[in-house]
Amino acid sequence: MQTVTPAVARARELFGSGATRPLAWRLEQLGSLRRMLGERRTEFIDALGSDLGKHRTEAQLAEIGFVTAEAAHLERHLEGWLRPRPVPVPLAVQPAKAWTELTPLGVVLVIGPWNYPLQLVLAPLAGALAAGNTAVLKPSEHAPATSAALARWIPEYLAGAAEVVEGGIPETTALLAERFDHIFFTGGEAAAKVVLHAAAENLTPVTLELGGKSPAYVDASTDLAKAAKRIAWGRFMNAGQTCVAPDYVLATPEVLDGLEHELVKAITALFGTDSARSESYGRIVDDRHFQRLAALADGSTVVHGGQRDAATRYFAPTLLRPAPGDAVMAEEIFGPLLPLLPVTGRGEAIRMINARAKPLALYVFSNDAGTRREFAERTSSGALCFDIPAAHLTVPGLPFGGVGGSGMGAYHGEDSVRTFSHERASLAKPLRPDTLELIYPPYGKAKDRISRALTARAWMRRRKR
Repeated sequence: MQTVTPAVARARELFGSGATRPLAWRLEQLGSLRRMLGERRTEFIDALGSDLGKHRTEAQLAEIGFVTAEAAHLERHLEGWLRPRPVPVPLAVQPAKAWTELTPLGVVLVIGPWNYPLQLVLAPLAGALAAGNTAVLKPSEHAPATSAALARWIPEYLAGAAEVVEGGIPETTALLAERFDHIFFTGGEAAAKVVLHAAAENLTPVTLELGGKSPAYVDASTDLAKAAKRIAWGRFMNAGQTCVAPDYVLATPEVLDGLEHELVKAITALFGTDSARSESYGRIVDDRHFQRLAALADGSTVVHGGQRDAATRYFAPTLLRPAPGDAVMAEEIFGPLLPLLPVTGRGEAIRMINARAKPLALYVFSNDAGTRREFAERTSSGALCFDIPAAHLTVPGLPFGGVGGSGMGAYHGEDSVRTFSHERASLAKPLRPDTLELIYPPYGKAKDRISRALTARAWMRRRKR
């Protein structure tokens, strides 16, 4: 097992030196991160292809290009986000100045998943560095080629700013026993509970980016062909191994029949008549997940797809019509299976969604303003998107995160900087004139009148706002 303590100690030492606080250092690290992704692009693409069968274009768009754009956005706006923010001072404390400023937390632990093993390690890292922290990275052992590439190149391009610890459960357990100033975890619910339990020992703040069953609702007012293509794209990218992929579809029986037909056409348009031959279609990450998905499909009713090859971990895009109680509706699928469920209308759809844990994302395909409003007002989810799945991740100004069982905390853009910072309150009051003499003890009638006057003035100011 790799010894983790030296890596944490090095990160702690660099942060303690004060070198990470200047804006210039932060911008330098973000630039180095972008440079690494540009200069070592081929190595990272090959690693992603080895781990997940990702096409080089998908690897560029969803992994390398995503992180590059995130780092560039942080660079452009960081100076403005870090400016102290003045805060009004009440009359009782004047003359004085008050402000808040974002200060670094210290050493951040980033535990990444296997489904987007580059993006979901380096995007949080970009936020941590922008906030002036150092970081220890734990890539997923289930994506060994990408983990190895990160371990090779991070020390060269981000020497000292980020440490990489490879390995599996023993190394992760050892890291969680160390003291960190923030832990950022992306993964499943069971592992998240382990992380939270470990973090509680040191009262370490935690960001959890989890998943859940993200539903899509489709009604008759939408263009079924276009909706189907977008749903198929969102569901089957990365062979369905995406936390924000539509996990199941709700529609009335009539709409569902038409949508099923259009989904079959969309799958063919995206991946050909035989997706096993498509270079654009990925593979399941390992044998364990492949067998889990096979059991879910075999335990339900397949209406399209279902072909698979254990030797290559190929699993075709598959449409299901599950019966009540089918296992596929009891857990997040995280694979290329898409259940289609009939409902009587939006009311039943909303009740079904609200009966489950709060999803990471909710997708509504409808041109009806009342339907959109109902979903906006009567549901709770990490994100709510109309007519498109997954793409909200690409908008740098939108926070990305879950709610309830789908996660806690958010990041991307300014939200990343805030997640990895403490907004410190500051107040400066000169010793002369010492207006506090008006409220120091001993108290009497005069000071009582002053206190009531100050209270009344503060109340009037609030009413005017």
